[in-house]
Amino acid sequence: MDDFVKFYSFIRDGNLPDIVNNGSLHEFLVGLHERYGPVVSFWFGRRLVVSLGTVDVLKQHINPNKTLDPFETMLKSLLKYQSDNGSGSENHLRKKLYENSVTKSLQSNFALLLKLSEELLDKWLSYPETQHVPLSQHMLGFAMKSVTQIVMGSTFEDDQEVIRFQKNHGTVWSEIGKGFLDGSLDKSATRKKQYEDALMQLESVLKKIIKERKGRNFSQHIFIDSLVQGNLNDQQVLEDSMIFSLAGCIITAKLCTWAICFLTTSEEVQRKLHEEVDQVFGKDPITPEKIEHLRYCRQVLCETVRTAKLTPVSARLQDIEGKINQFIIPKETLVLYALGVVLQDPNTWPSPHKFDPDRFDDESAMKTFSLLGFSGTQECPELRFAYMVTTVLLSVLVKRLHLLSVEGQVIETKYELVTSSREEAWITVTKRH
Repeated sequence: MDDFVKFYSFIRDGNLPDIVNNGSLHEFLVGLHERYGPVVSFWFGRRLVVSLGTVDVLKQHINPNKTLDPFETMLKSLLKYQSDNGSGSENHLRKKLYENSVTKSLQSNFALLLKLSEELLDKWLSYPETQHVPLSQHMLGFAMKSVTQIVMGSTFEDDQEVIRFQKNHGTVWSEIGKGFLDGSLDKSATRKKQYEDALMQLESVLKKIIKERKGRNFSQHIFIDSLVQGNLNDQQVLEDSMIFSLAGCIITAKLCTWAICFLTTSEEVQRKLHEEVDQVFGKDPITPEKIEHLRYCRQVLCETVRTAKLTPVSARLQDIEGKINQFIIPKETLVLYALGVVLQDPNTWPSPHKFDPDRFDDESAMKTFSLLGFSGTQECPELRFAYMVTTVLLSVLVKRLHLLSVEGQVIETKYELVTSSREEAWITVTKRH
């Protein structure tokens, strides 16, 4: 009888209990790939999933003509949105529209981004030098203010609106980051209702803004404006702006957090970054044109993404039967890209656990990074947005401050859809003279 119960539980849950026991999907995949190699399969509930864990097998699977972003695909699937809204040519046009939306909204709101960065600098400058700064909390607040205003407009100049959005965002994100992946959401009616209410409130805000922006011109061009002006129906605009708002906030917050964390632990990297910022800007203001010259800063951010394993998993649906090495992947199989595994592979990244931005001096490292979707043409729009926001923030902070770690602090990592610190990350700051 016990064997029957175990068998029934496995048929129903598959490897979900193993994922929970390992702490996260990423940690489960690390163990699976260590034991069985670069191509593995497991059961996610009743669904067979294939995971790819080296650059070589990813190269065999990644189709450069595929326009759907695998991180977006996974998020839309978790939110039960349409993961594919049309033909290849339609999706290509949507990808271009998305890219242009990011570029245009950042250009139009560069002064706002600078202002928010300088407000944070002033806040930190006002602290006594021994005061511990709650970095994760401050970066989340900064990202929420930046993303809500640049994506959804001046409604979010009101701090109360940002706080309301942040609360609902937190409820939704914690569930799609964990509740869906470990199967626990469906087992709690209370949590499920809270999640559905929060999602409905976020959608309601977006619908209102989409309606307000239709057919009108505003002096501030925001992300939603480009979608509204594109050839998309209302549902596509809602879904795309929801995905970008959800992922954009969290990716920006965590990229800022990890970048500063790593800078506090590497005096040499921080010194080189300060020298570059000083050389590029001097006493001149920070401008979009000059930001483009911060080559070492971009290397710091790429290495932050790699070392932190910022987005450890993404996914694609196998649209036709495929083959990797000797393995057949049936049509309709969910294929995971175990990016967190790949980013720590010593065969691809020498001394993989060392934070070393100089590794991205090498063109082949940048090509690999681009293939994985962290740079270049395959880069997801939310990450491209986060790179710019973090670059502006670091330029403002490093110009005036030394960023220092708190002695004895050990930062443990929590792996969900976007990697974060398990507890608050604390730093201290001192003024540069």
